[in-house]
Amino acid sequence: MSEAEGRKPQSDEARSAFDPEITSEFAIPAGLAVTKAGGESETTSEFAVPEGLDVGPPAAGETEGSAFSLPRTYSVRDAPVAFTPPDGVPLVSLTKDVPWQDRMRTMLRMPVTERPSPEPGPRAEEGAPAVPRVLDLTLRIGELLLAGGEGAEDVEAAMFAVCRSYGLDRCEPTVTFTLLSISYQPSLVEDPVTASRTVRRRGTDYTRLAAVFRLVDDLSDPEAHLSLEEAYRRLAAMRRNRHPYPTWVLTSASGLLAGAASVLVGGDLVVFVAAALGAMLGDRLAWLCAGRGLPEFYQFLVAAMPPAAIGVALTVADVDVKASAVITGGLFALLPGRALVAGVQDGLTGFYITAAARLLEVMYFFVGIVVGVLLMLYVGVQLGAHLNPDAALGVTKRPLWQIGASMLVSLTFAVLLQQERSTVLAVTLNGGVAWSVYGAMHYAGEISPVASTAVAAGVVGLFGQLLSRYRFASALPYTTAAIGPLLPGSATYFGLLAIAQNEVDAGLVSLTKAAALAMAIAIGVNLGSEVSRLFLRVGSPEKRRAAKRTRGF
Repeated sequence: MSEAEGRKPQSDEARSAFDPEITSEFAIPAGLAVTKAGGESETTSEFAVPEGLDVGPPAAGETEGSAFSLPRTYSVRDAPVAFTPPDGVPLVSLTKDVPWQDRMRTMLRMPVTERPSPEPGPRAEEGAPAVPRVLDLTLRIGELLLAGGEGAEDVEAAMFAVCRSYGLDRCEPTVTFTLLSISYQPSLVEDPVTASRTVRRRGTDYTRLAAVFRLVDDLSDPEAHLSLEEAYRRLAAMRRNRHPYPTWVLTSASGLLAGAASVLVGGDLVVFVAAALGAMLGDRLAWLCAGRGLPEFYQFLVAAMPPAAIGVALTVADVDVKASAVITGGLFALLPGRALVAGVQDGLTGFYITAAARLLEVMYFFVGIVVGVLLMLYVGVQLGAHLNPDAALGVTKRPLWQIGASMLVSLTFAVLLQQERSTVLAVTLNGGVAWSVYGAMHYAGEISPVASTAVAAGVVGLFGQLLSRYRFASALPYTTAAIGPLLPGSATYFGLLAIAQNEVDAGLVSLTKAAALAMAIAIGVNLGSEVSRLFLRVGSPEKRRAAKRTRGF
């Protein structure tokens, strides 16, 4: 045997022990003594039993455990309550003697797997219509509702009701500010059918809105036997119908609205006439801009200038009138209360994208009003007009005049919103009740204006929701016009006047107050609507859980 053959290869530990330049990251440092337990494995596992825990030996014949095997401490007698009861999950029974809005809203808020299937009706026996035509009808109905200012949740409920009336239970409507889409999947193994529609034009015609609600109500009624062709015919008739009030009536209503609002904040007969003239002139200029295709921002800007110009002109001419009441009355007809209420309602019901878009629209309208009034106020300040931003409007000594003026404001608002004549009286009385509640709390009880406004708006929402459920119609015609007397016109004017006179801090404080009043109106209306549902029988008690939403997790 040679010397090379007798030389055995050395291990890494041996070579690292003799060669100081060769080390390993797993080598034990010099001077560190580690004792090894005899016979114990050095490898551990996260499933290993920790030291000190005594576990008895497995029973005879017991196999290796798994994720589906019962734990050793399980006892049949002391078993915990199962998630699913032994008799099954109770079915949700939706009563037919309640409005379709409540039934469809309940189904939209519950999981898809728990929604009850639609009952087969006569239309299903005659032969189901083509799915694309049903989806097209659904989108057209949703477009009219969304363009008319209806809330996103109510639009989805209407679209869901139309689909279920024709047997399409596996449908999912989606509503955003300008886009409507709906998807229907016949079964779990078939491809879904999806359609969408864009809302490009909006208008305030509550008469058409009420007609659409009646159509959806007839479609949801299994005894109506309304065919798809008849639904299309009625929908086309709604689109062709003219507005219930001519143009000159709308212009006159705008003037009466401004005049009544000026009396509401302390004006006299001269102020009434001046505010009415300014509002009517602004309305005609806005119509002219709309005919030329200008955006709504510029329409609001132009419409806000004549009332402010008349108020400034009366002050420059040293006429003994309250210019602040003239300008405030003109602002009442322009403040976007309808869009504000709809935006806040969408946010409170979980439609945050639509709510953000609507509130952004309200902000643009408000900025247009601000720019128009500020231009006239700045010109008046340069001409030497003595406008006092700290002047208080005398509105505490004429309660009967105020109630009458508030009812006139609600009446004219209803005309401007193109409401049905049958709803005008109810909304007028609702507006008078709202102002009476506000006056009793704020002027007699000396409660803050924000809290008083919120409570009065809650009364409006409560009565409006009850009236709408009594007539199986939308709640907007009964609530939007009734909040007209509560709009923050005076706070907006004084904030703009302070900014025009370089008192920015005081102006921002007043504008912040106006924003707080506007939010109080919107939240109060929505809260009153939700409270009204506590007094209405919406179905069986099991359905209550369907209204629950996620709690942030």
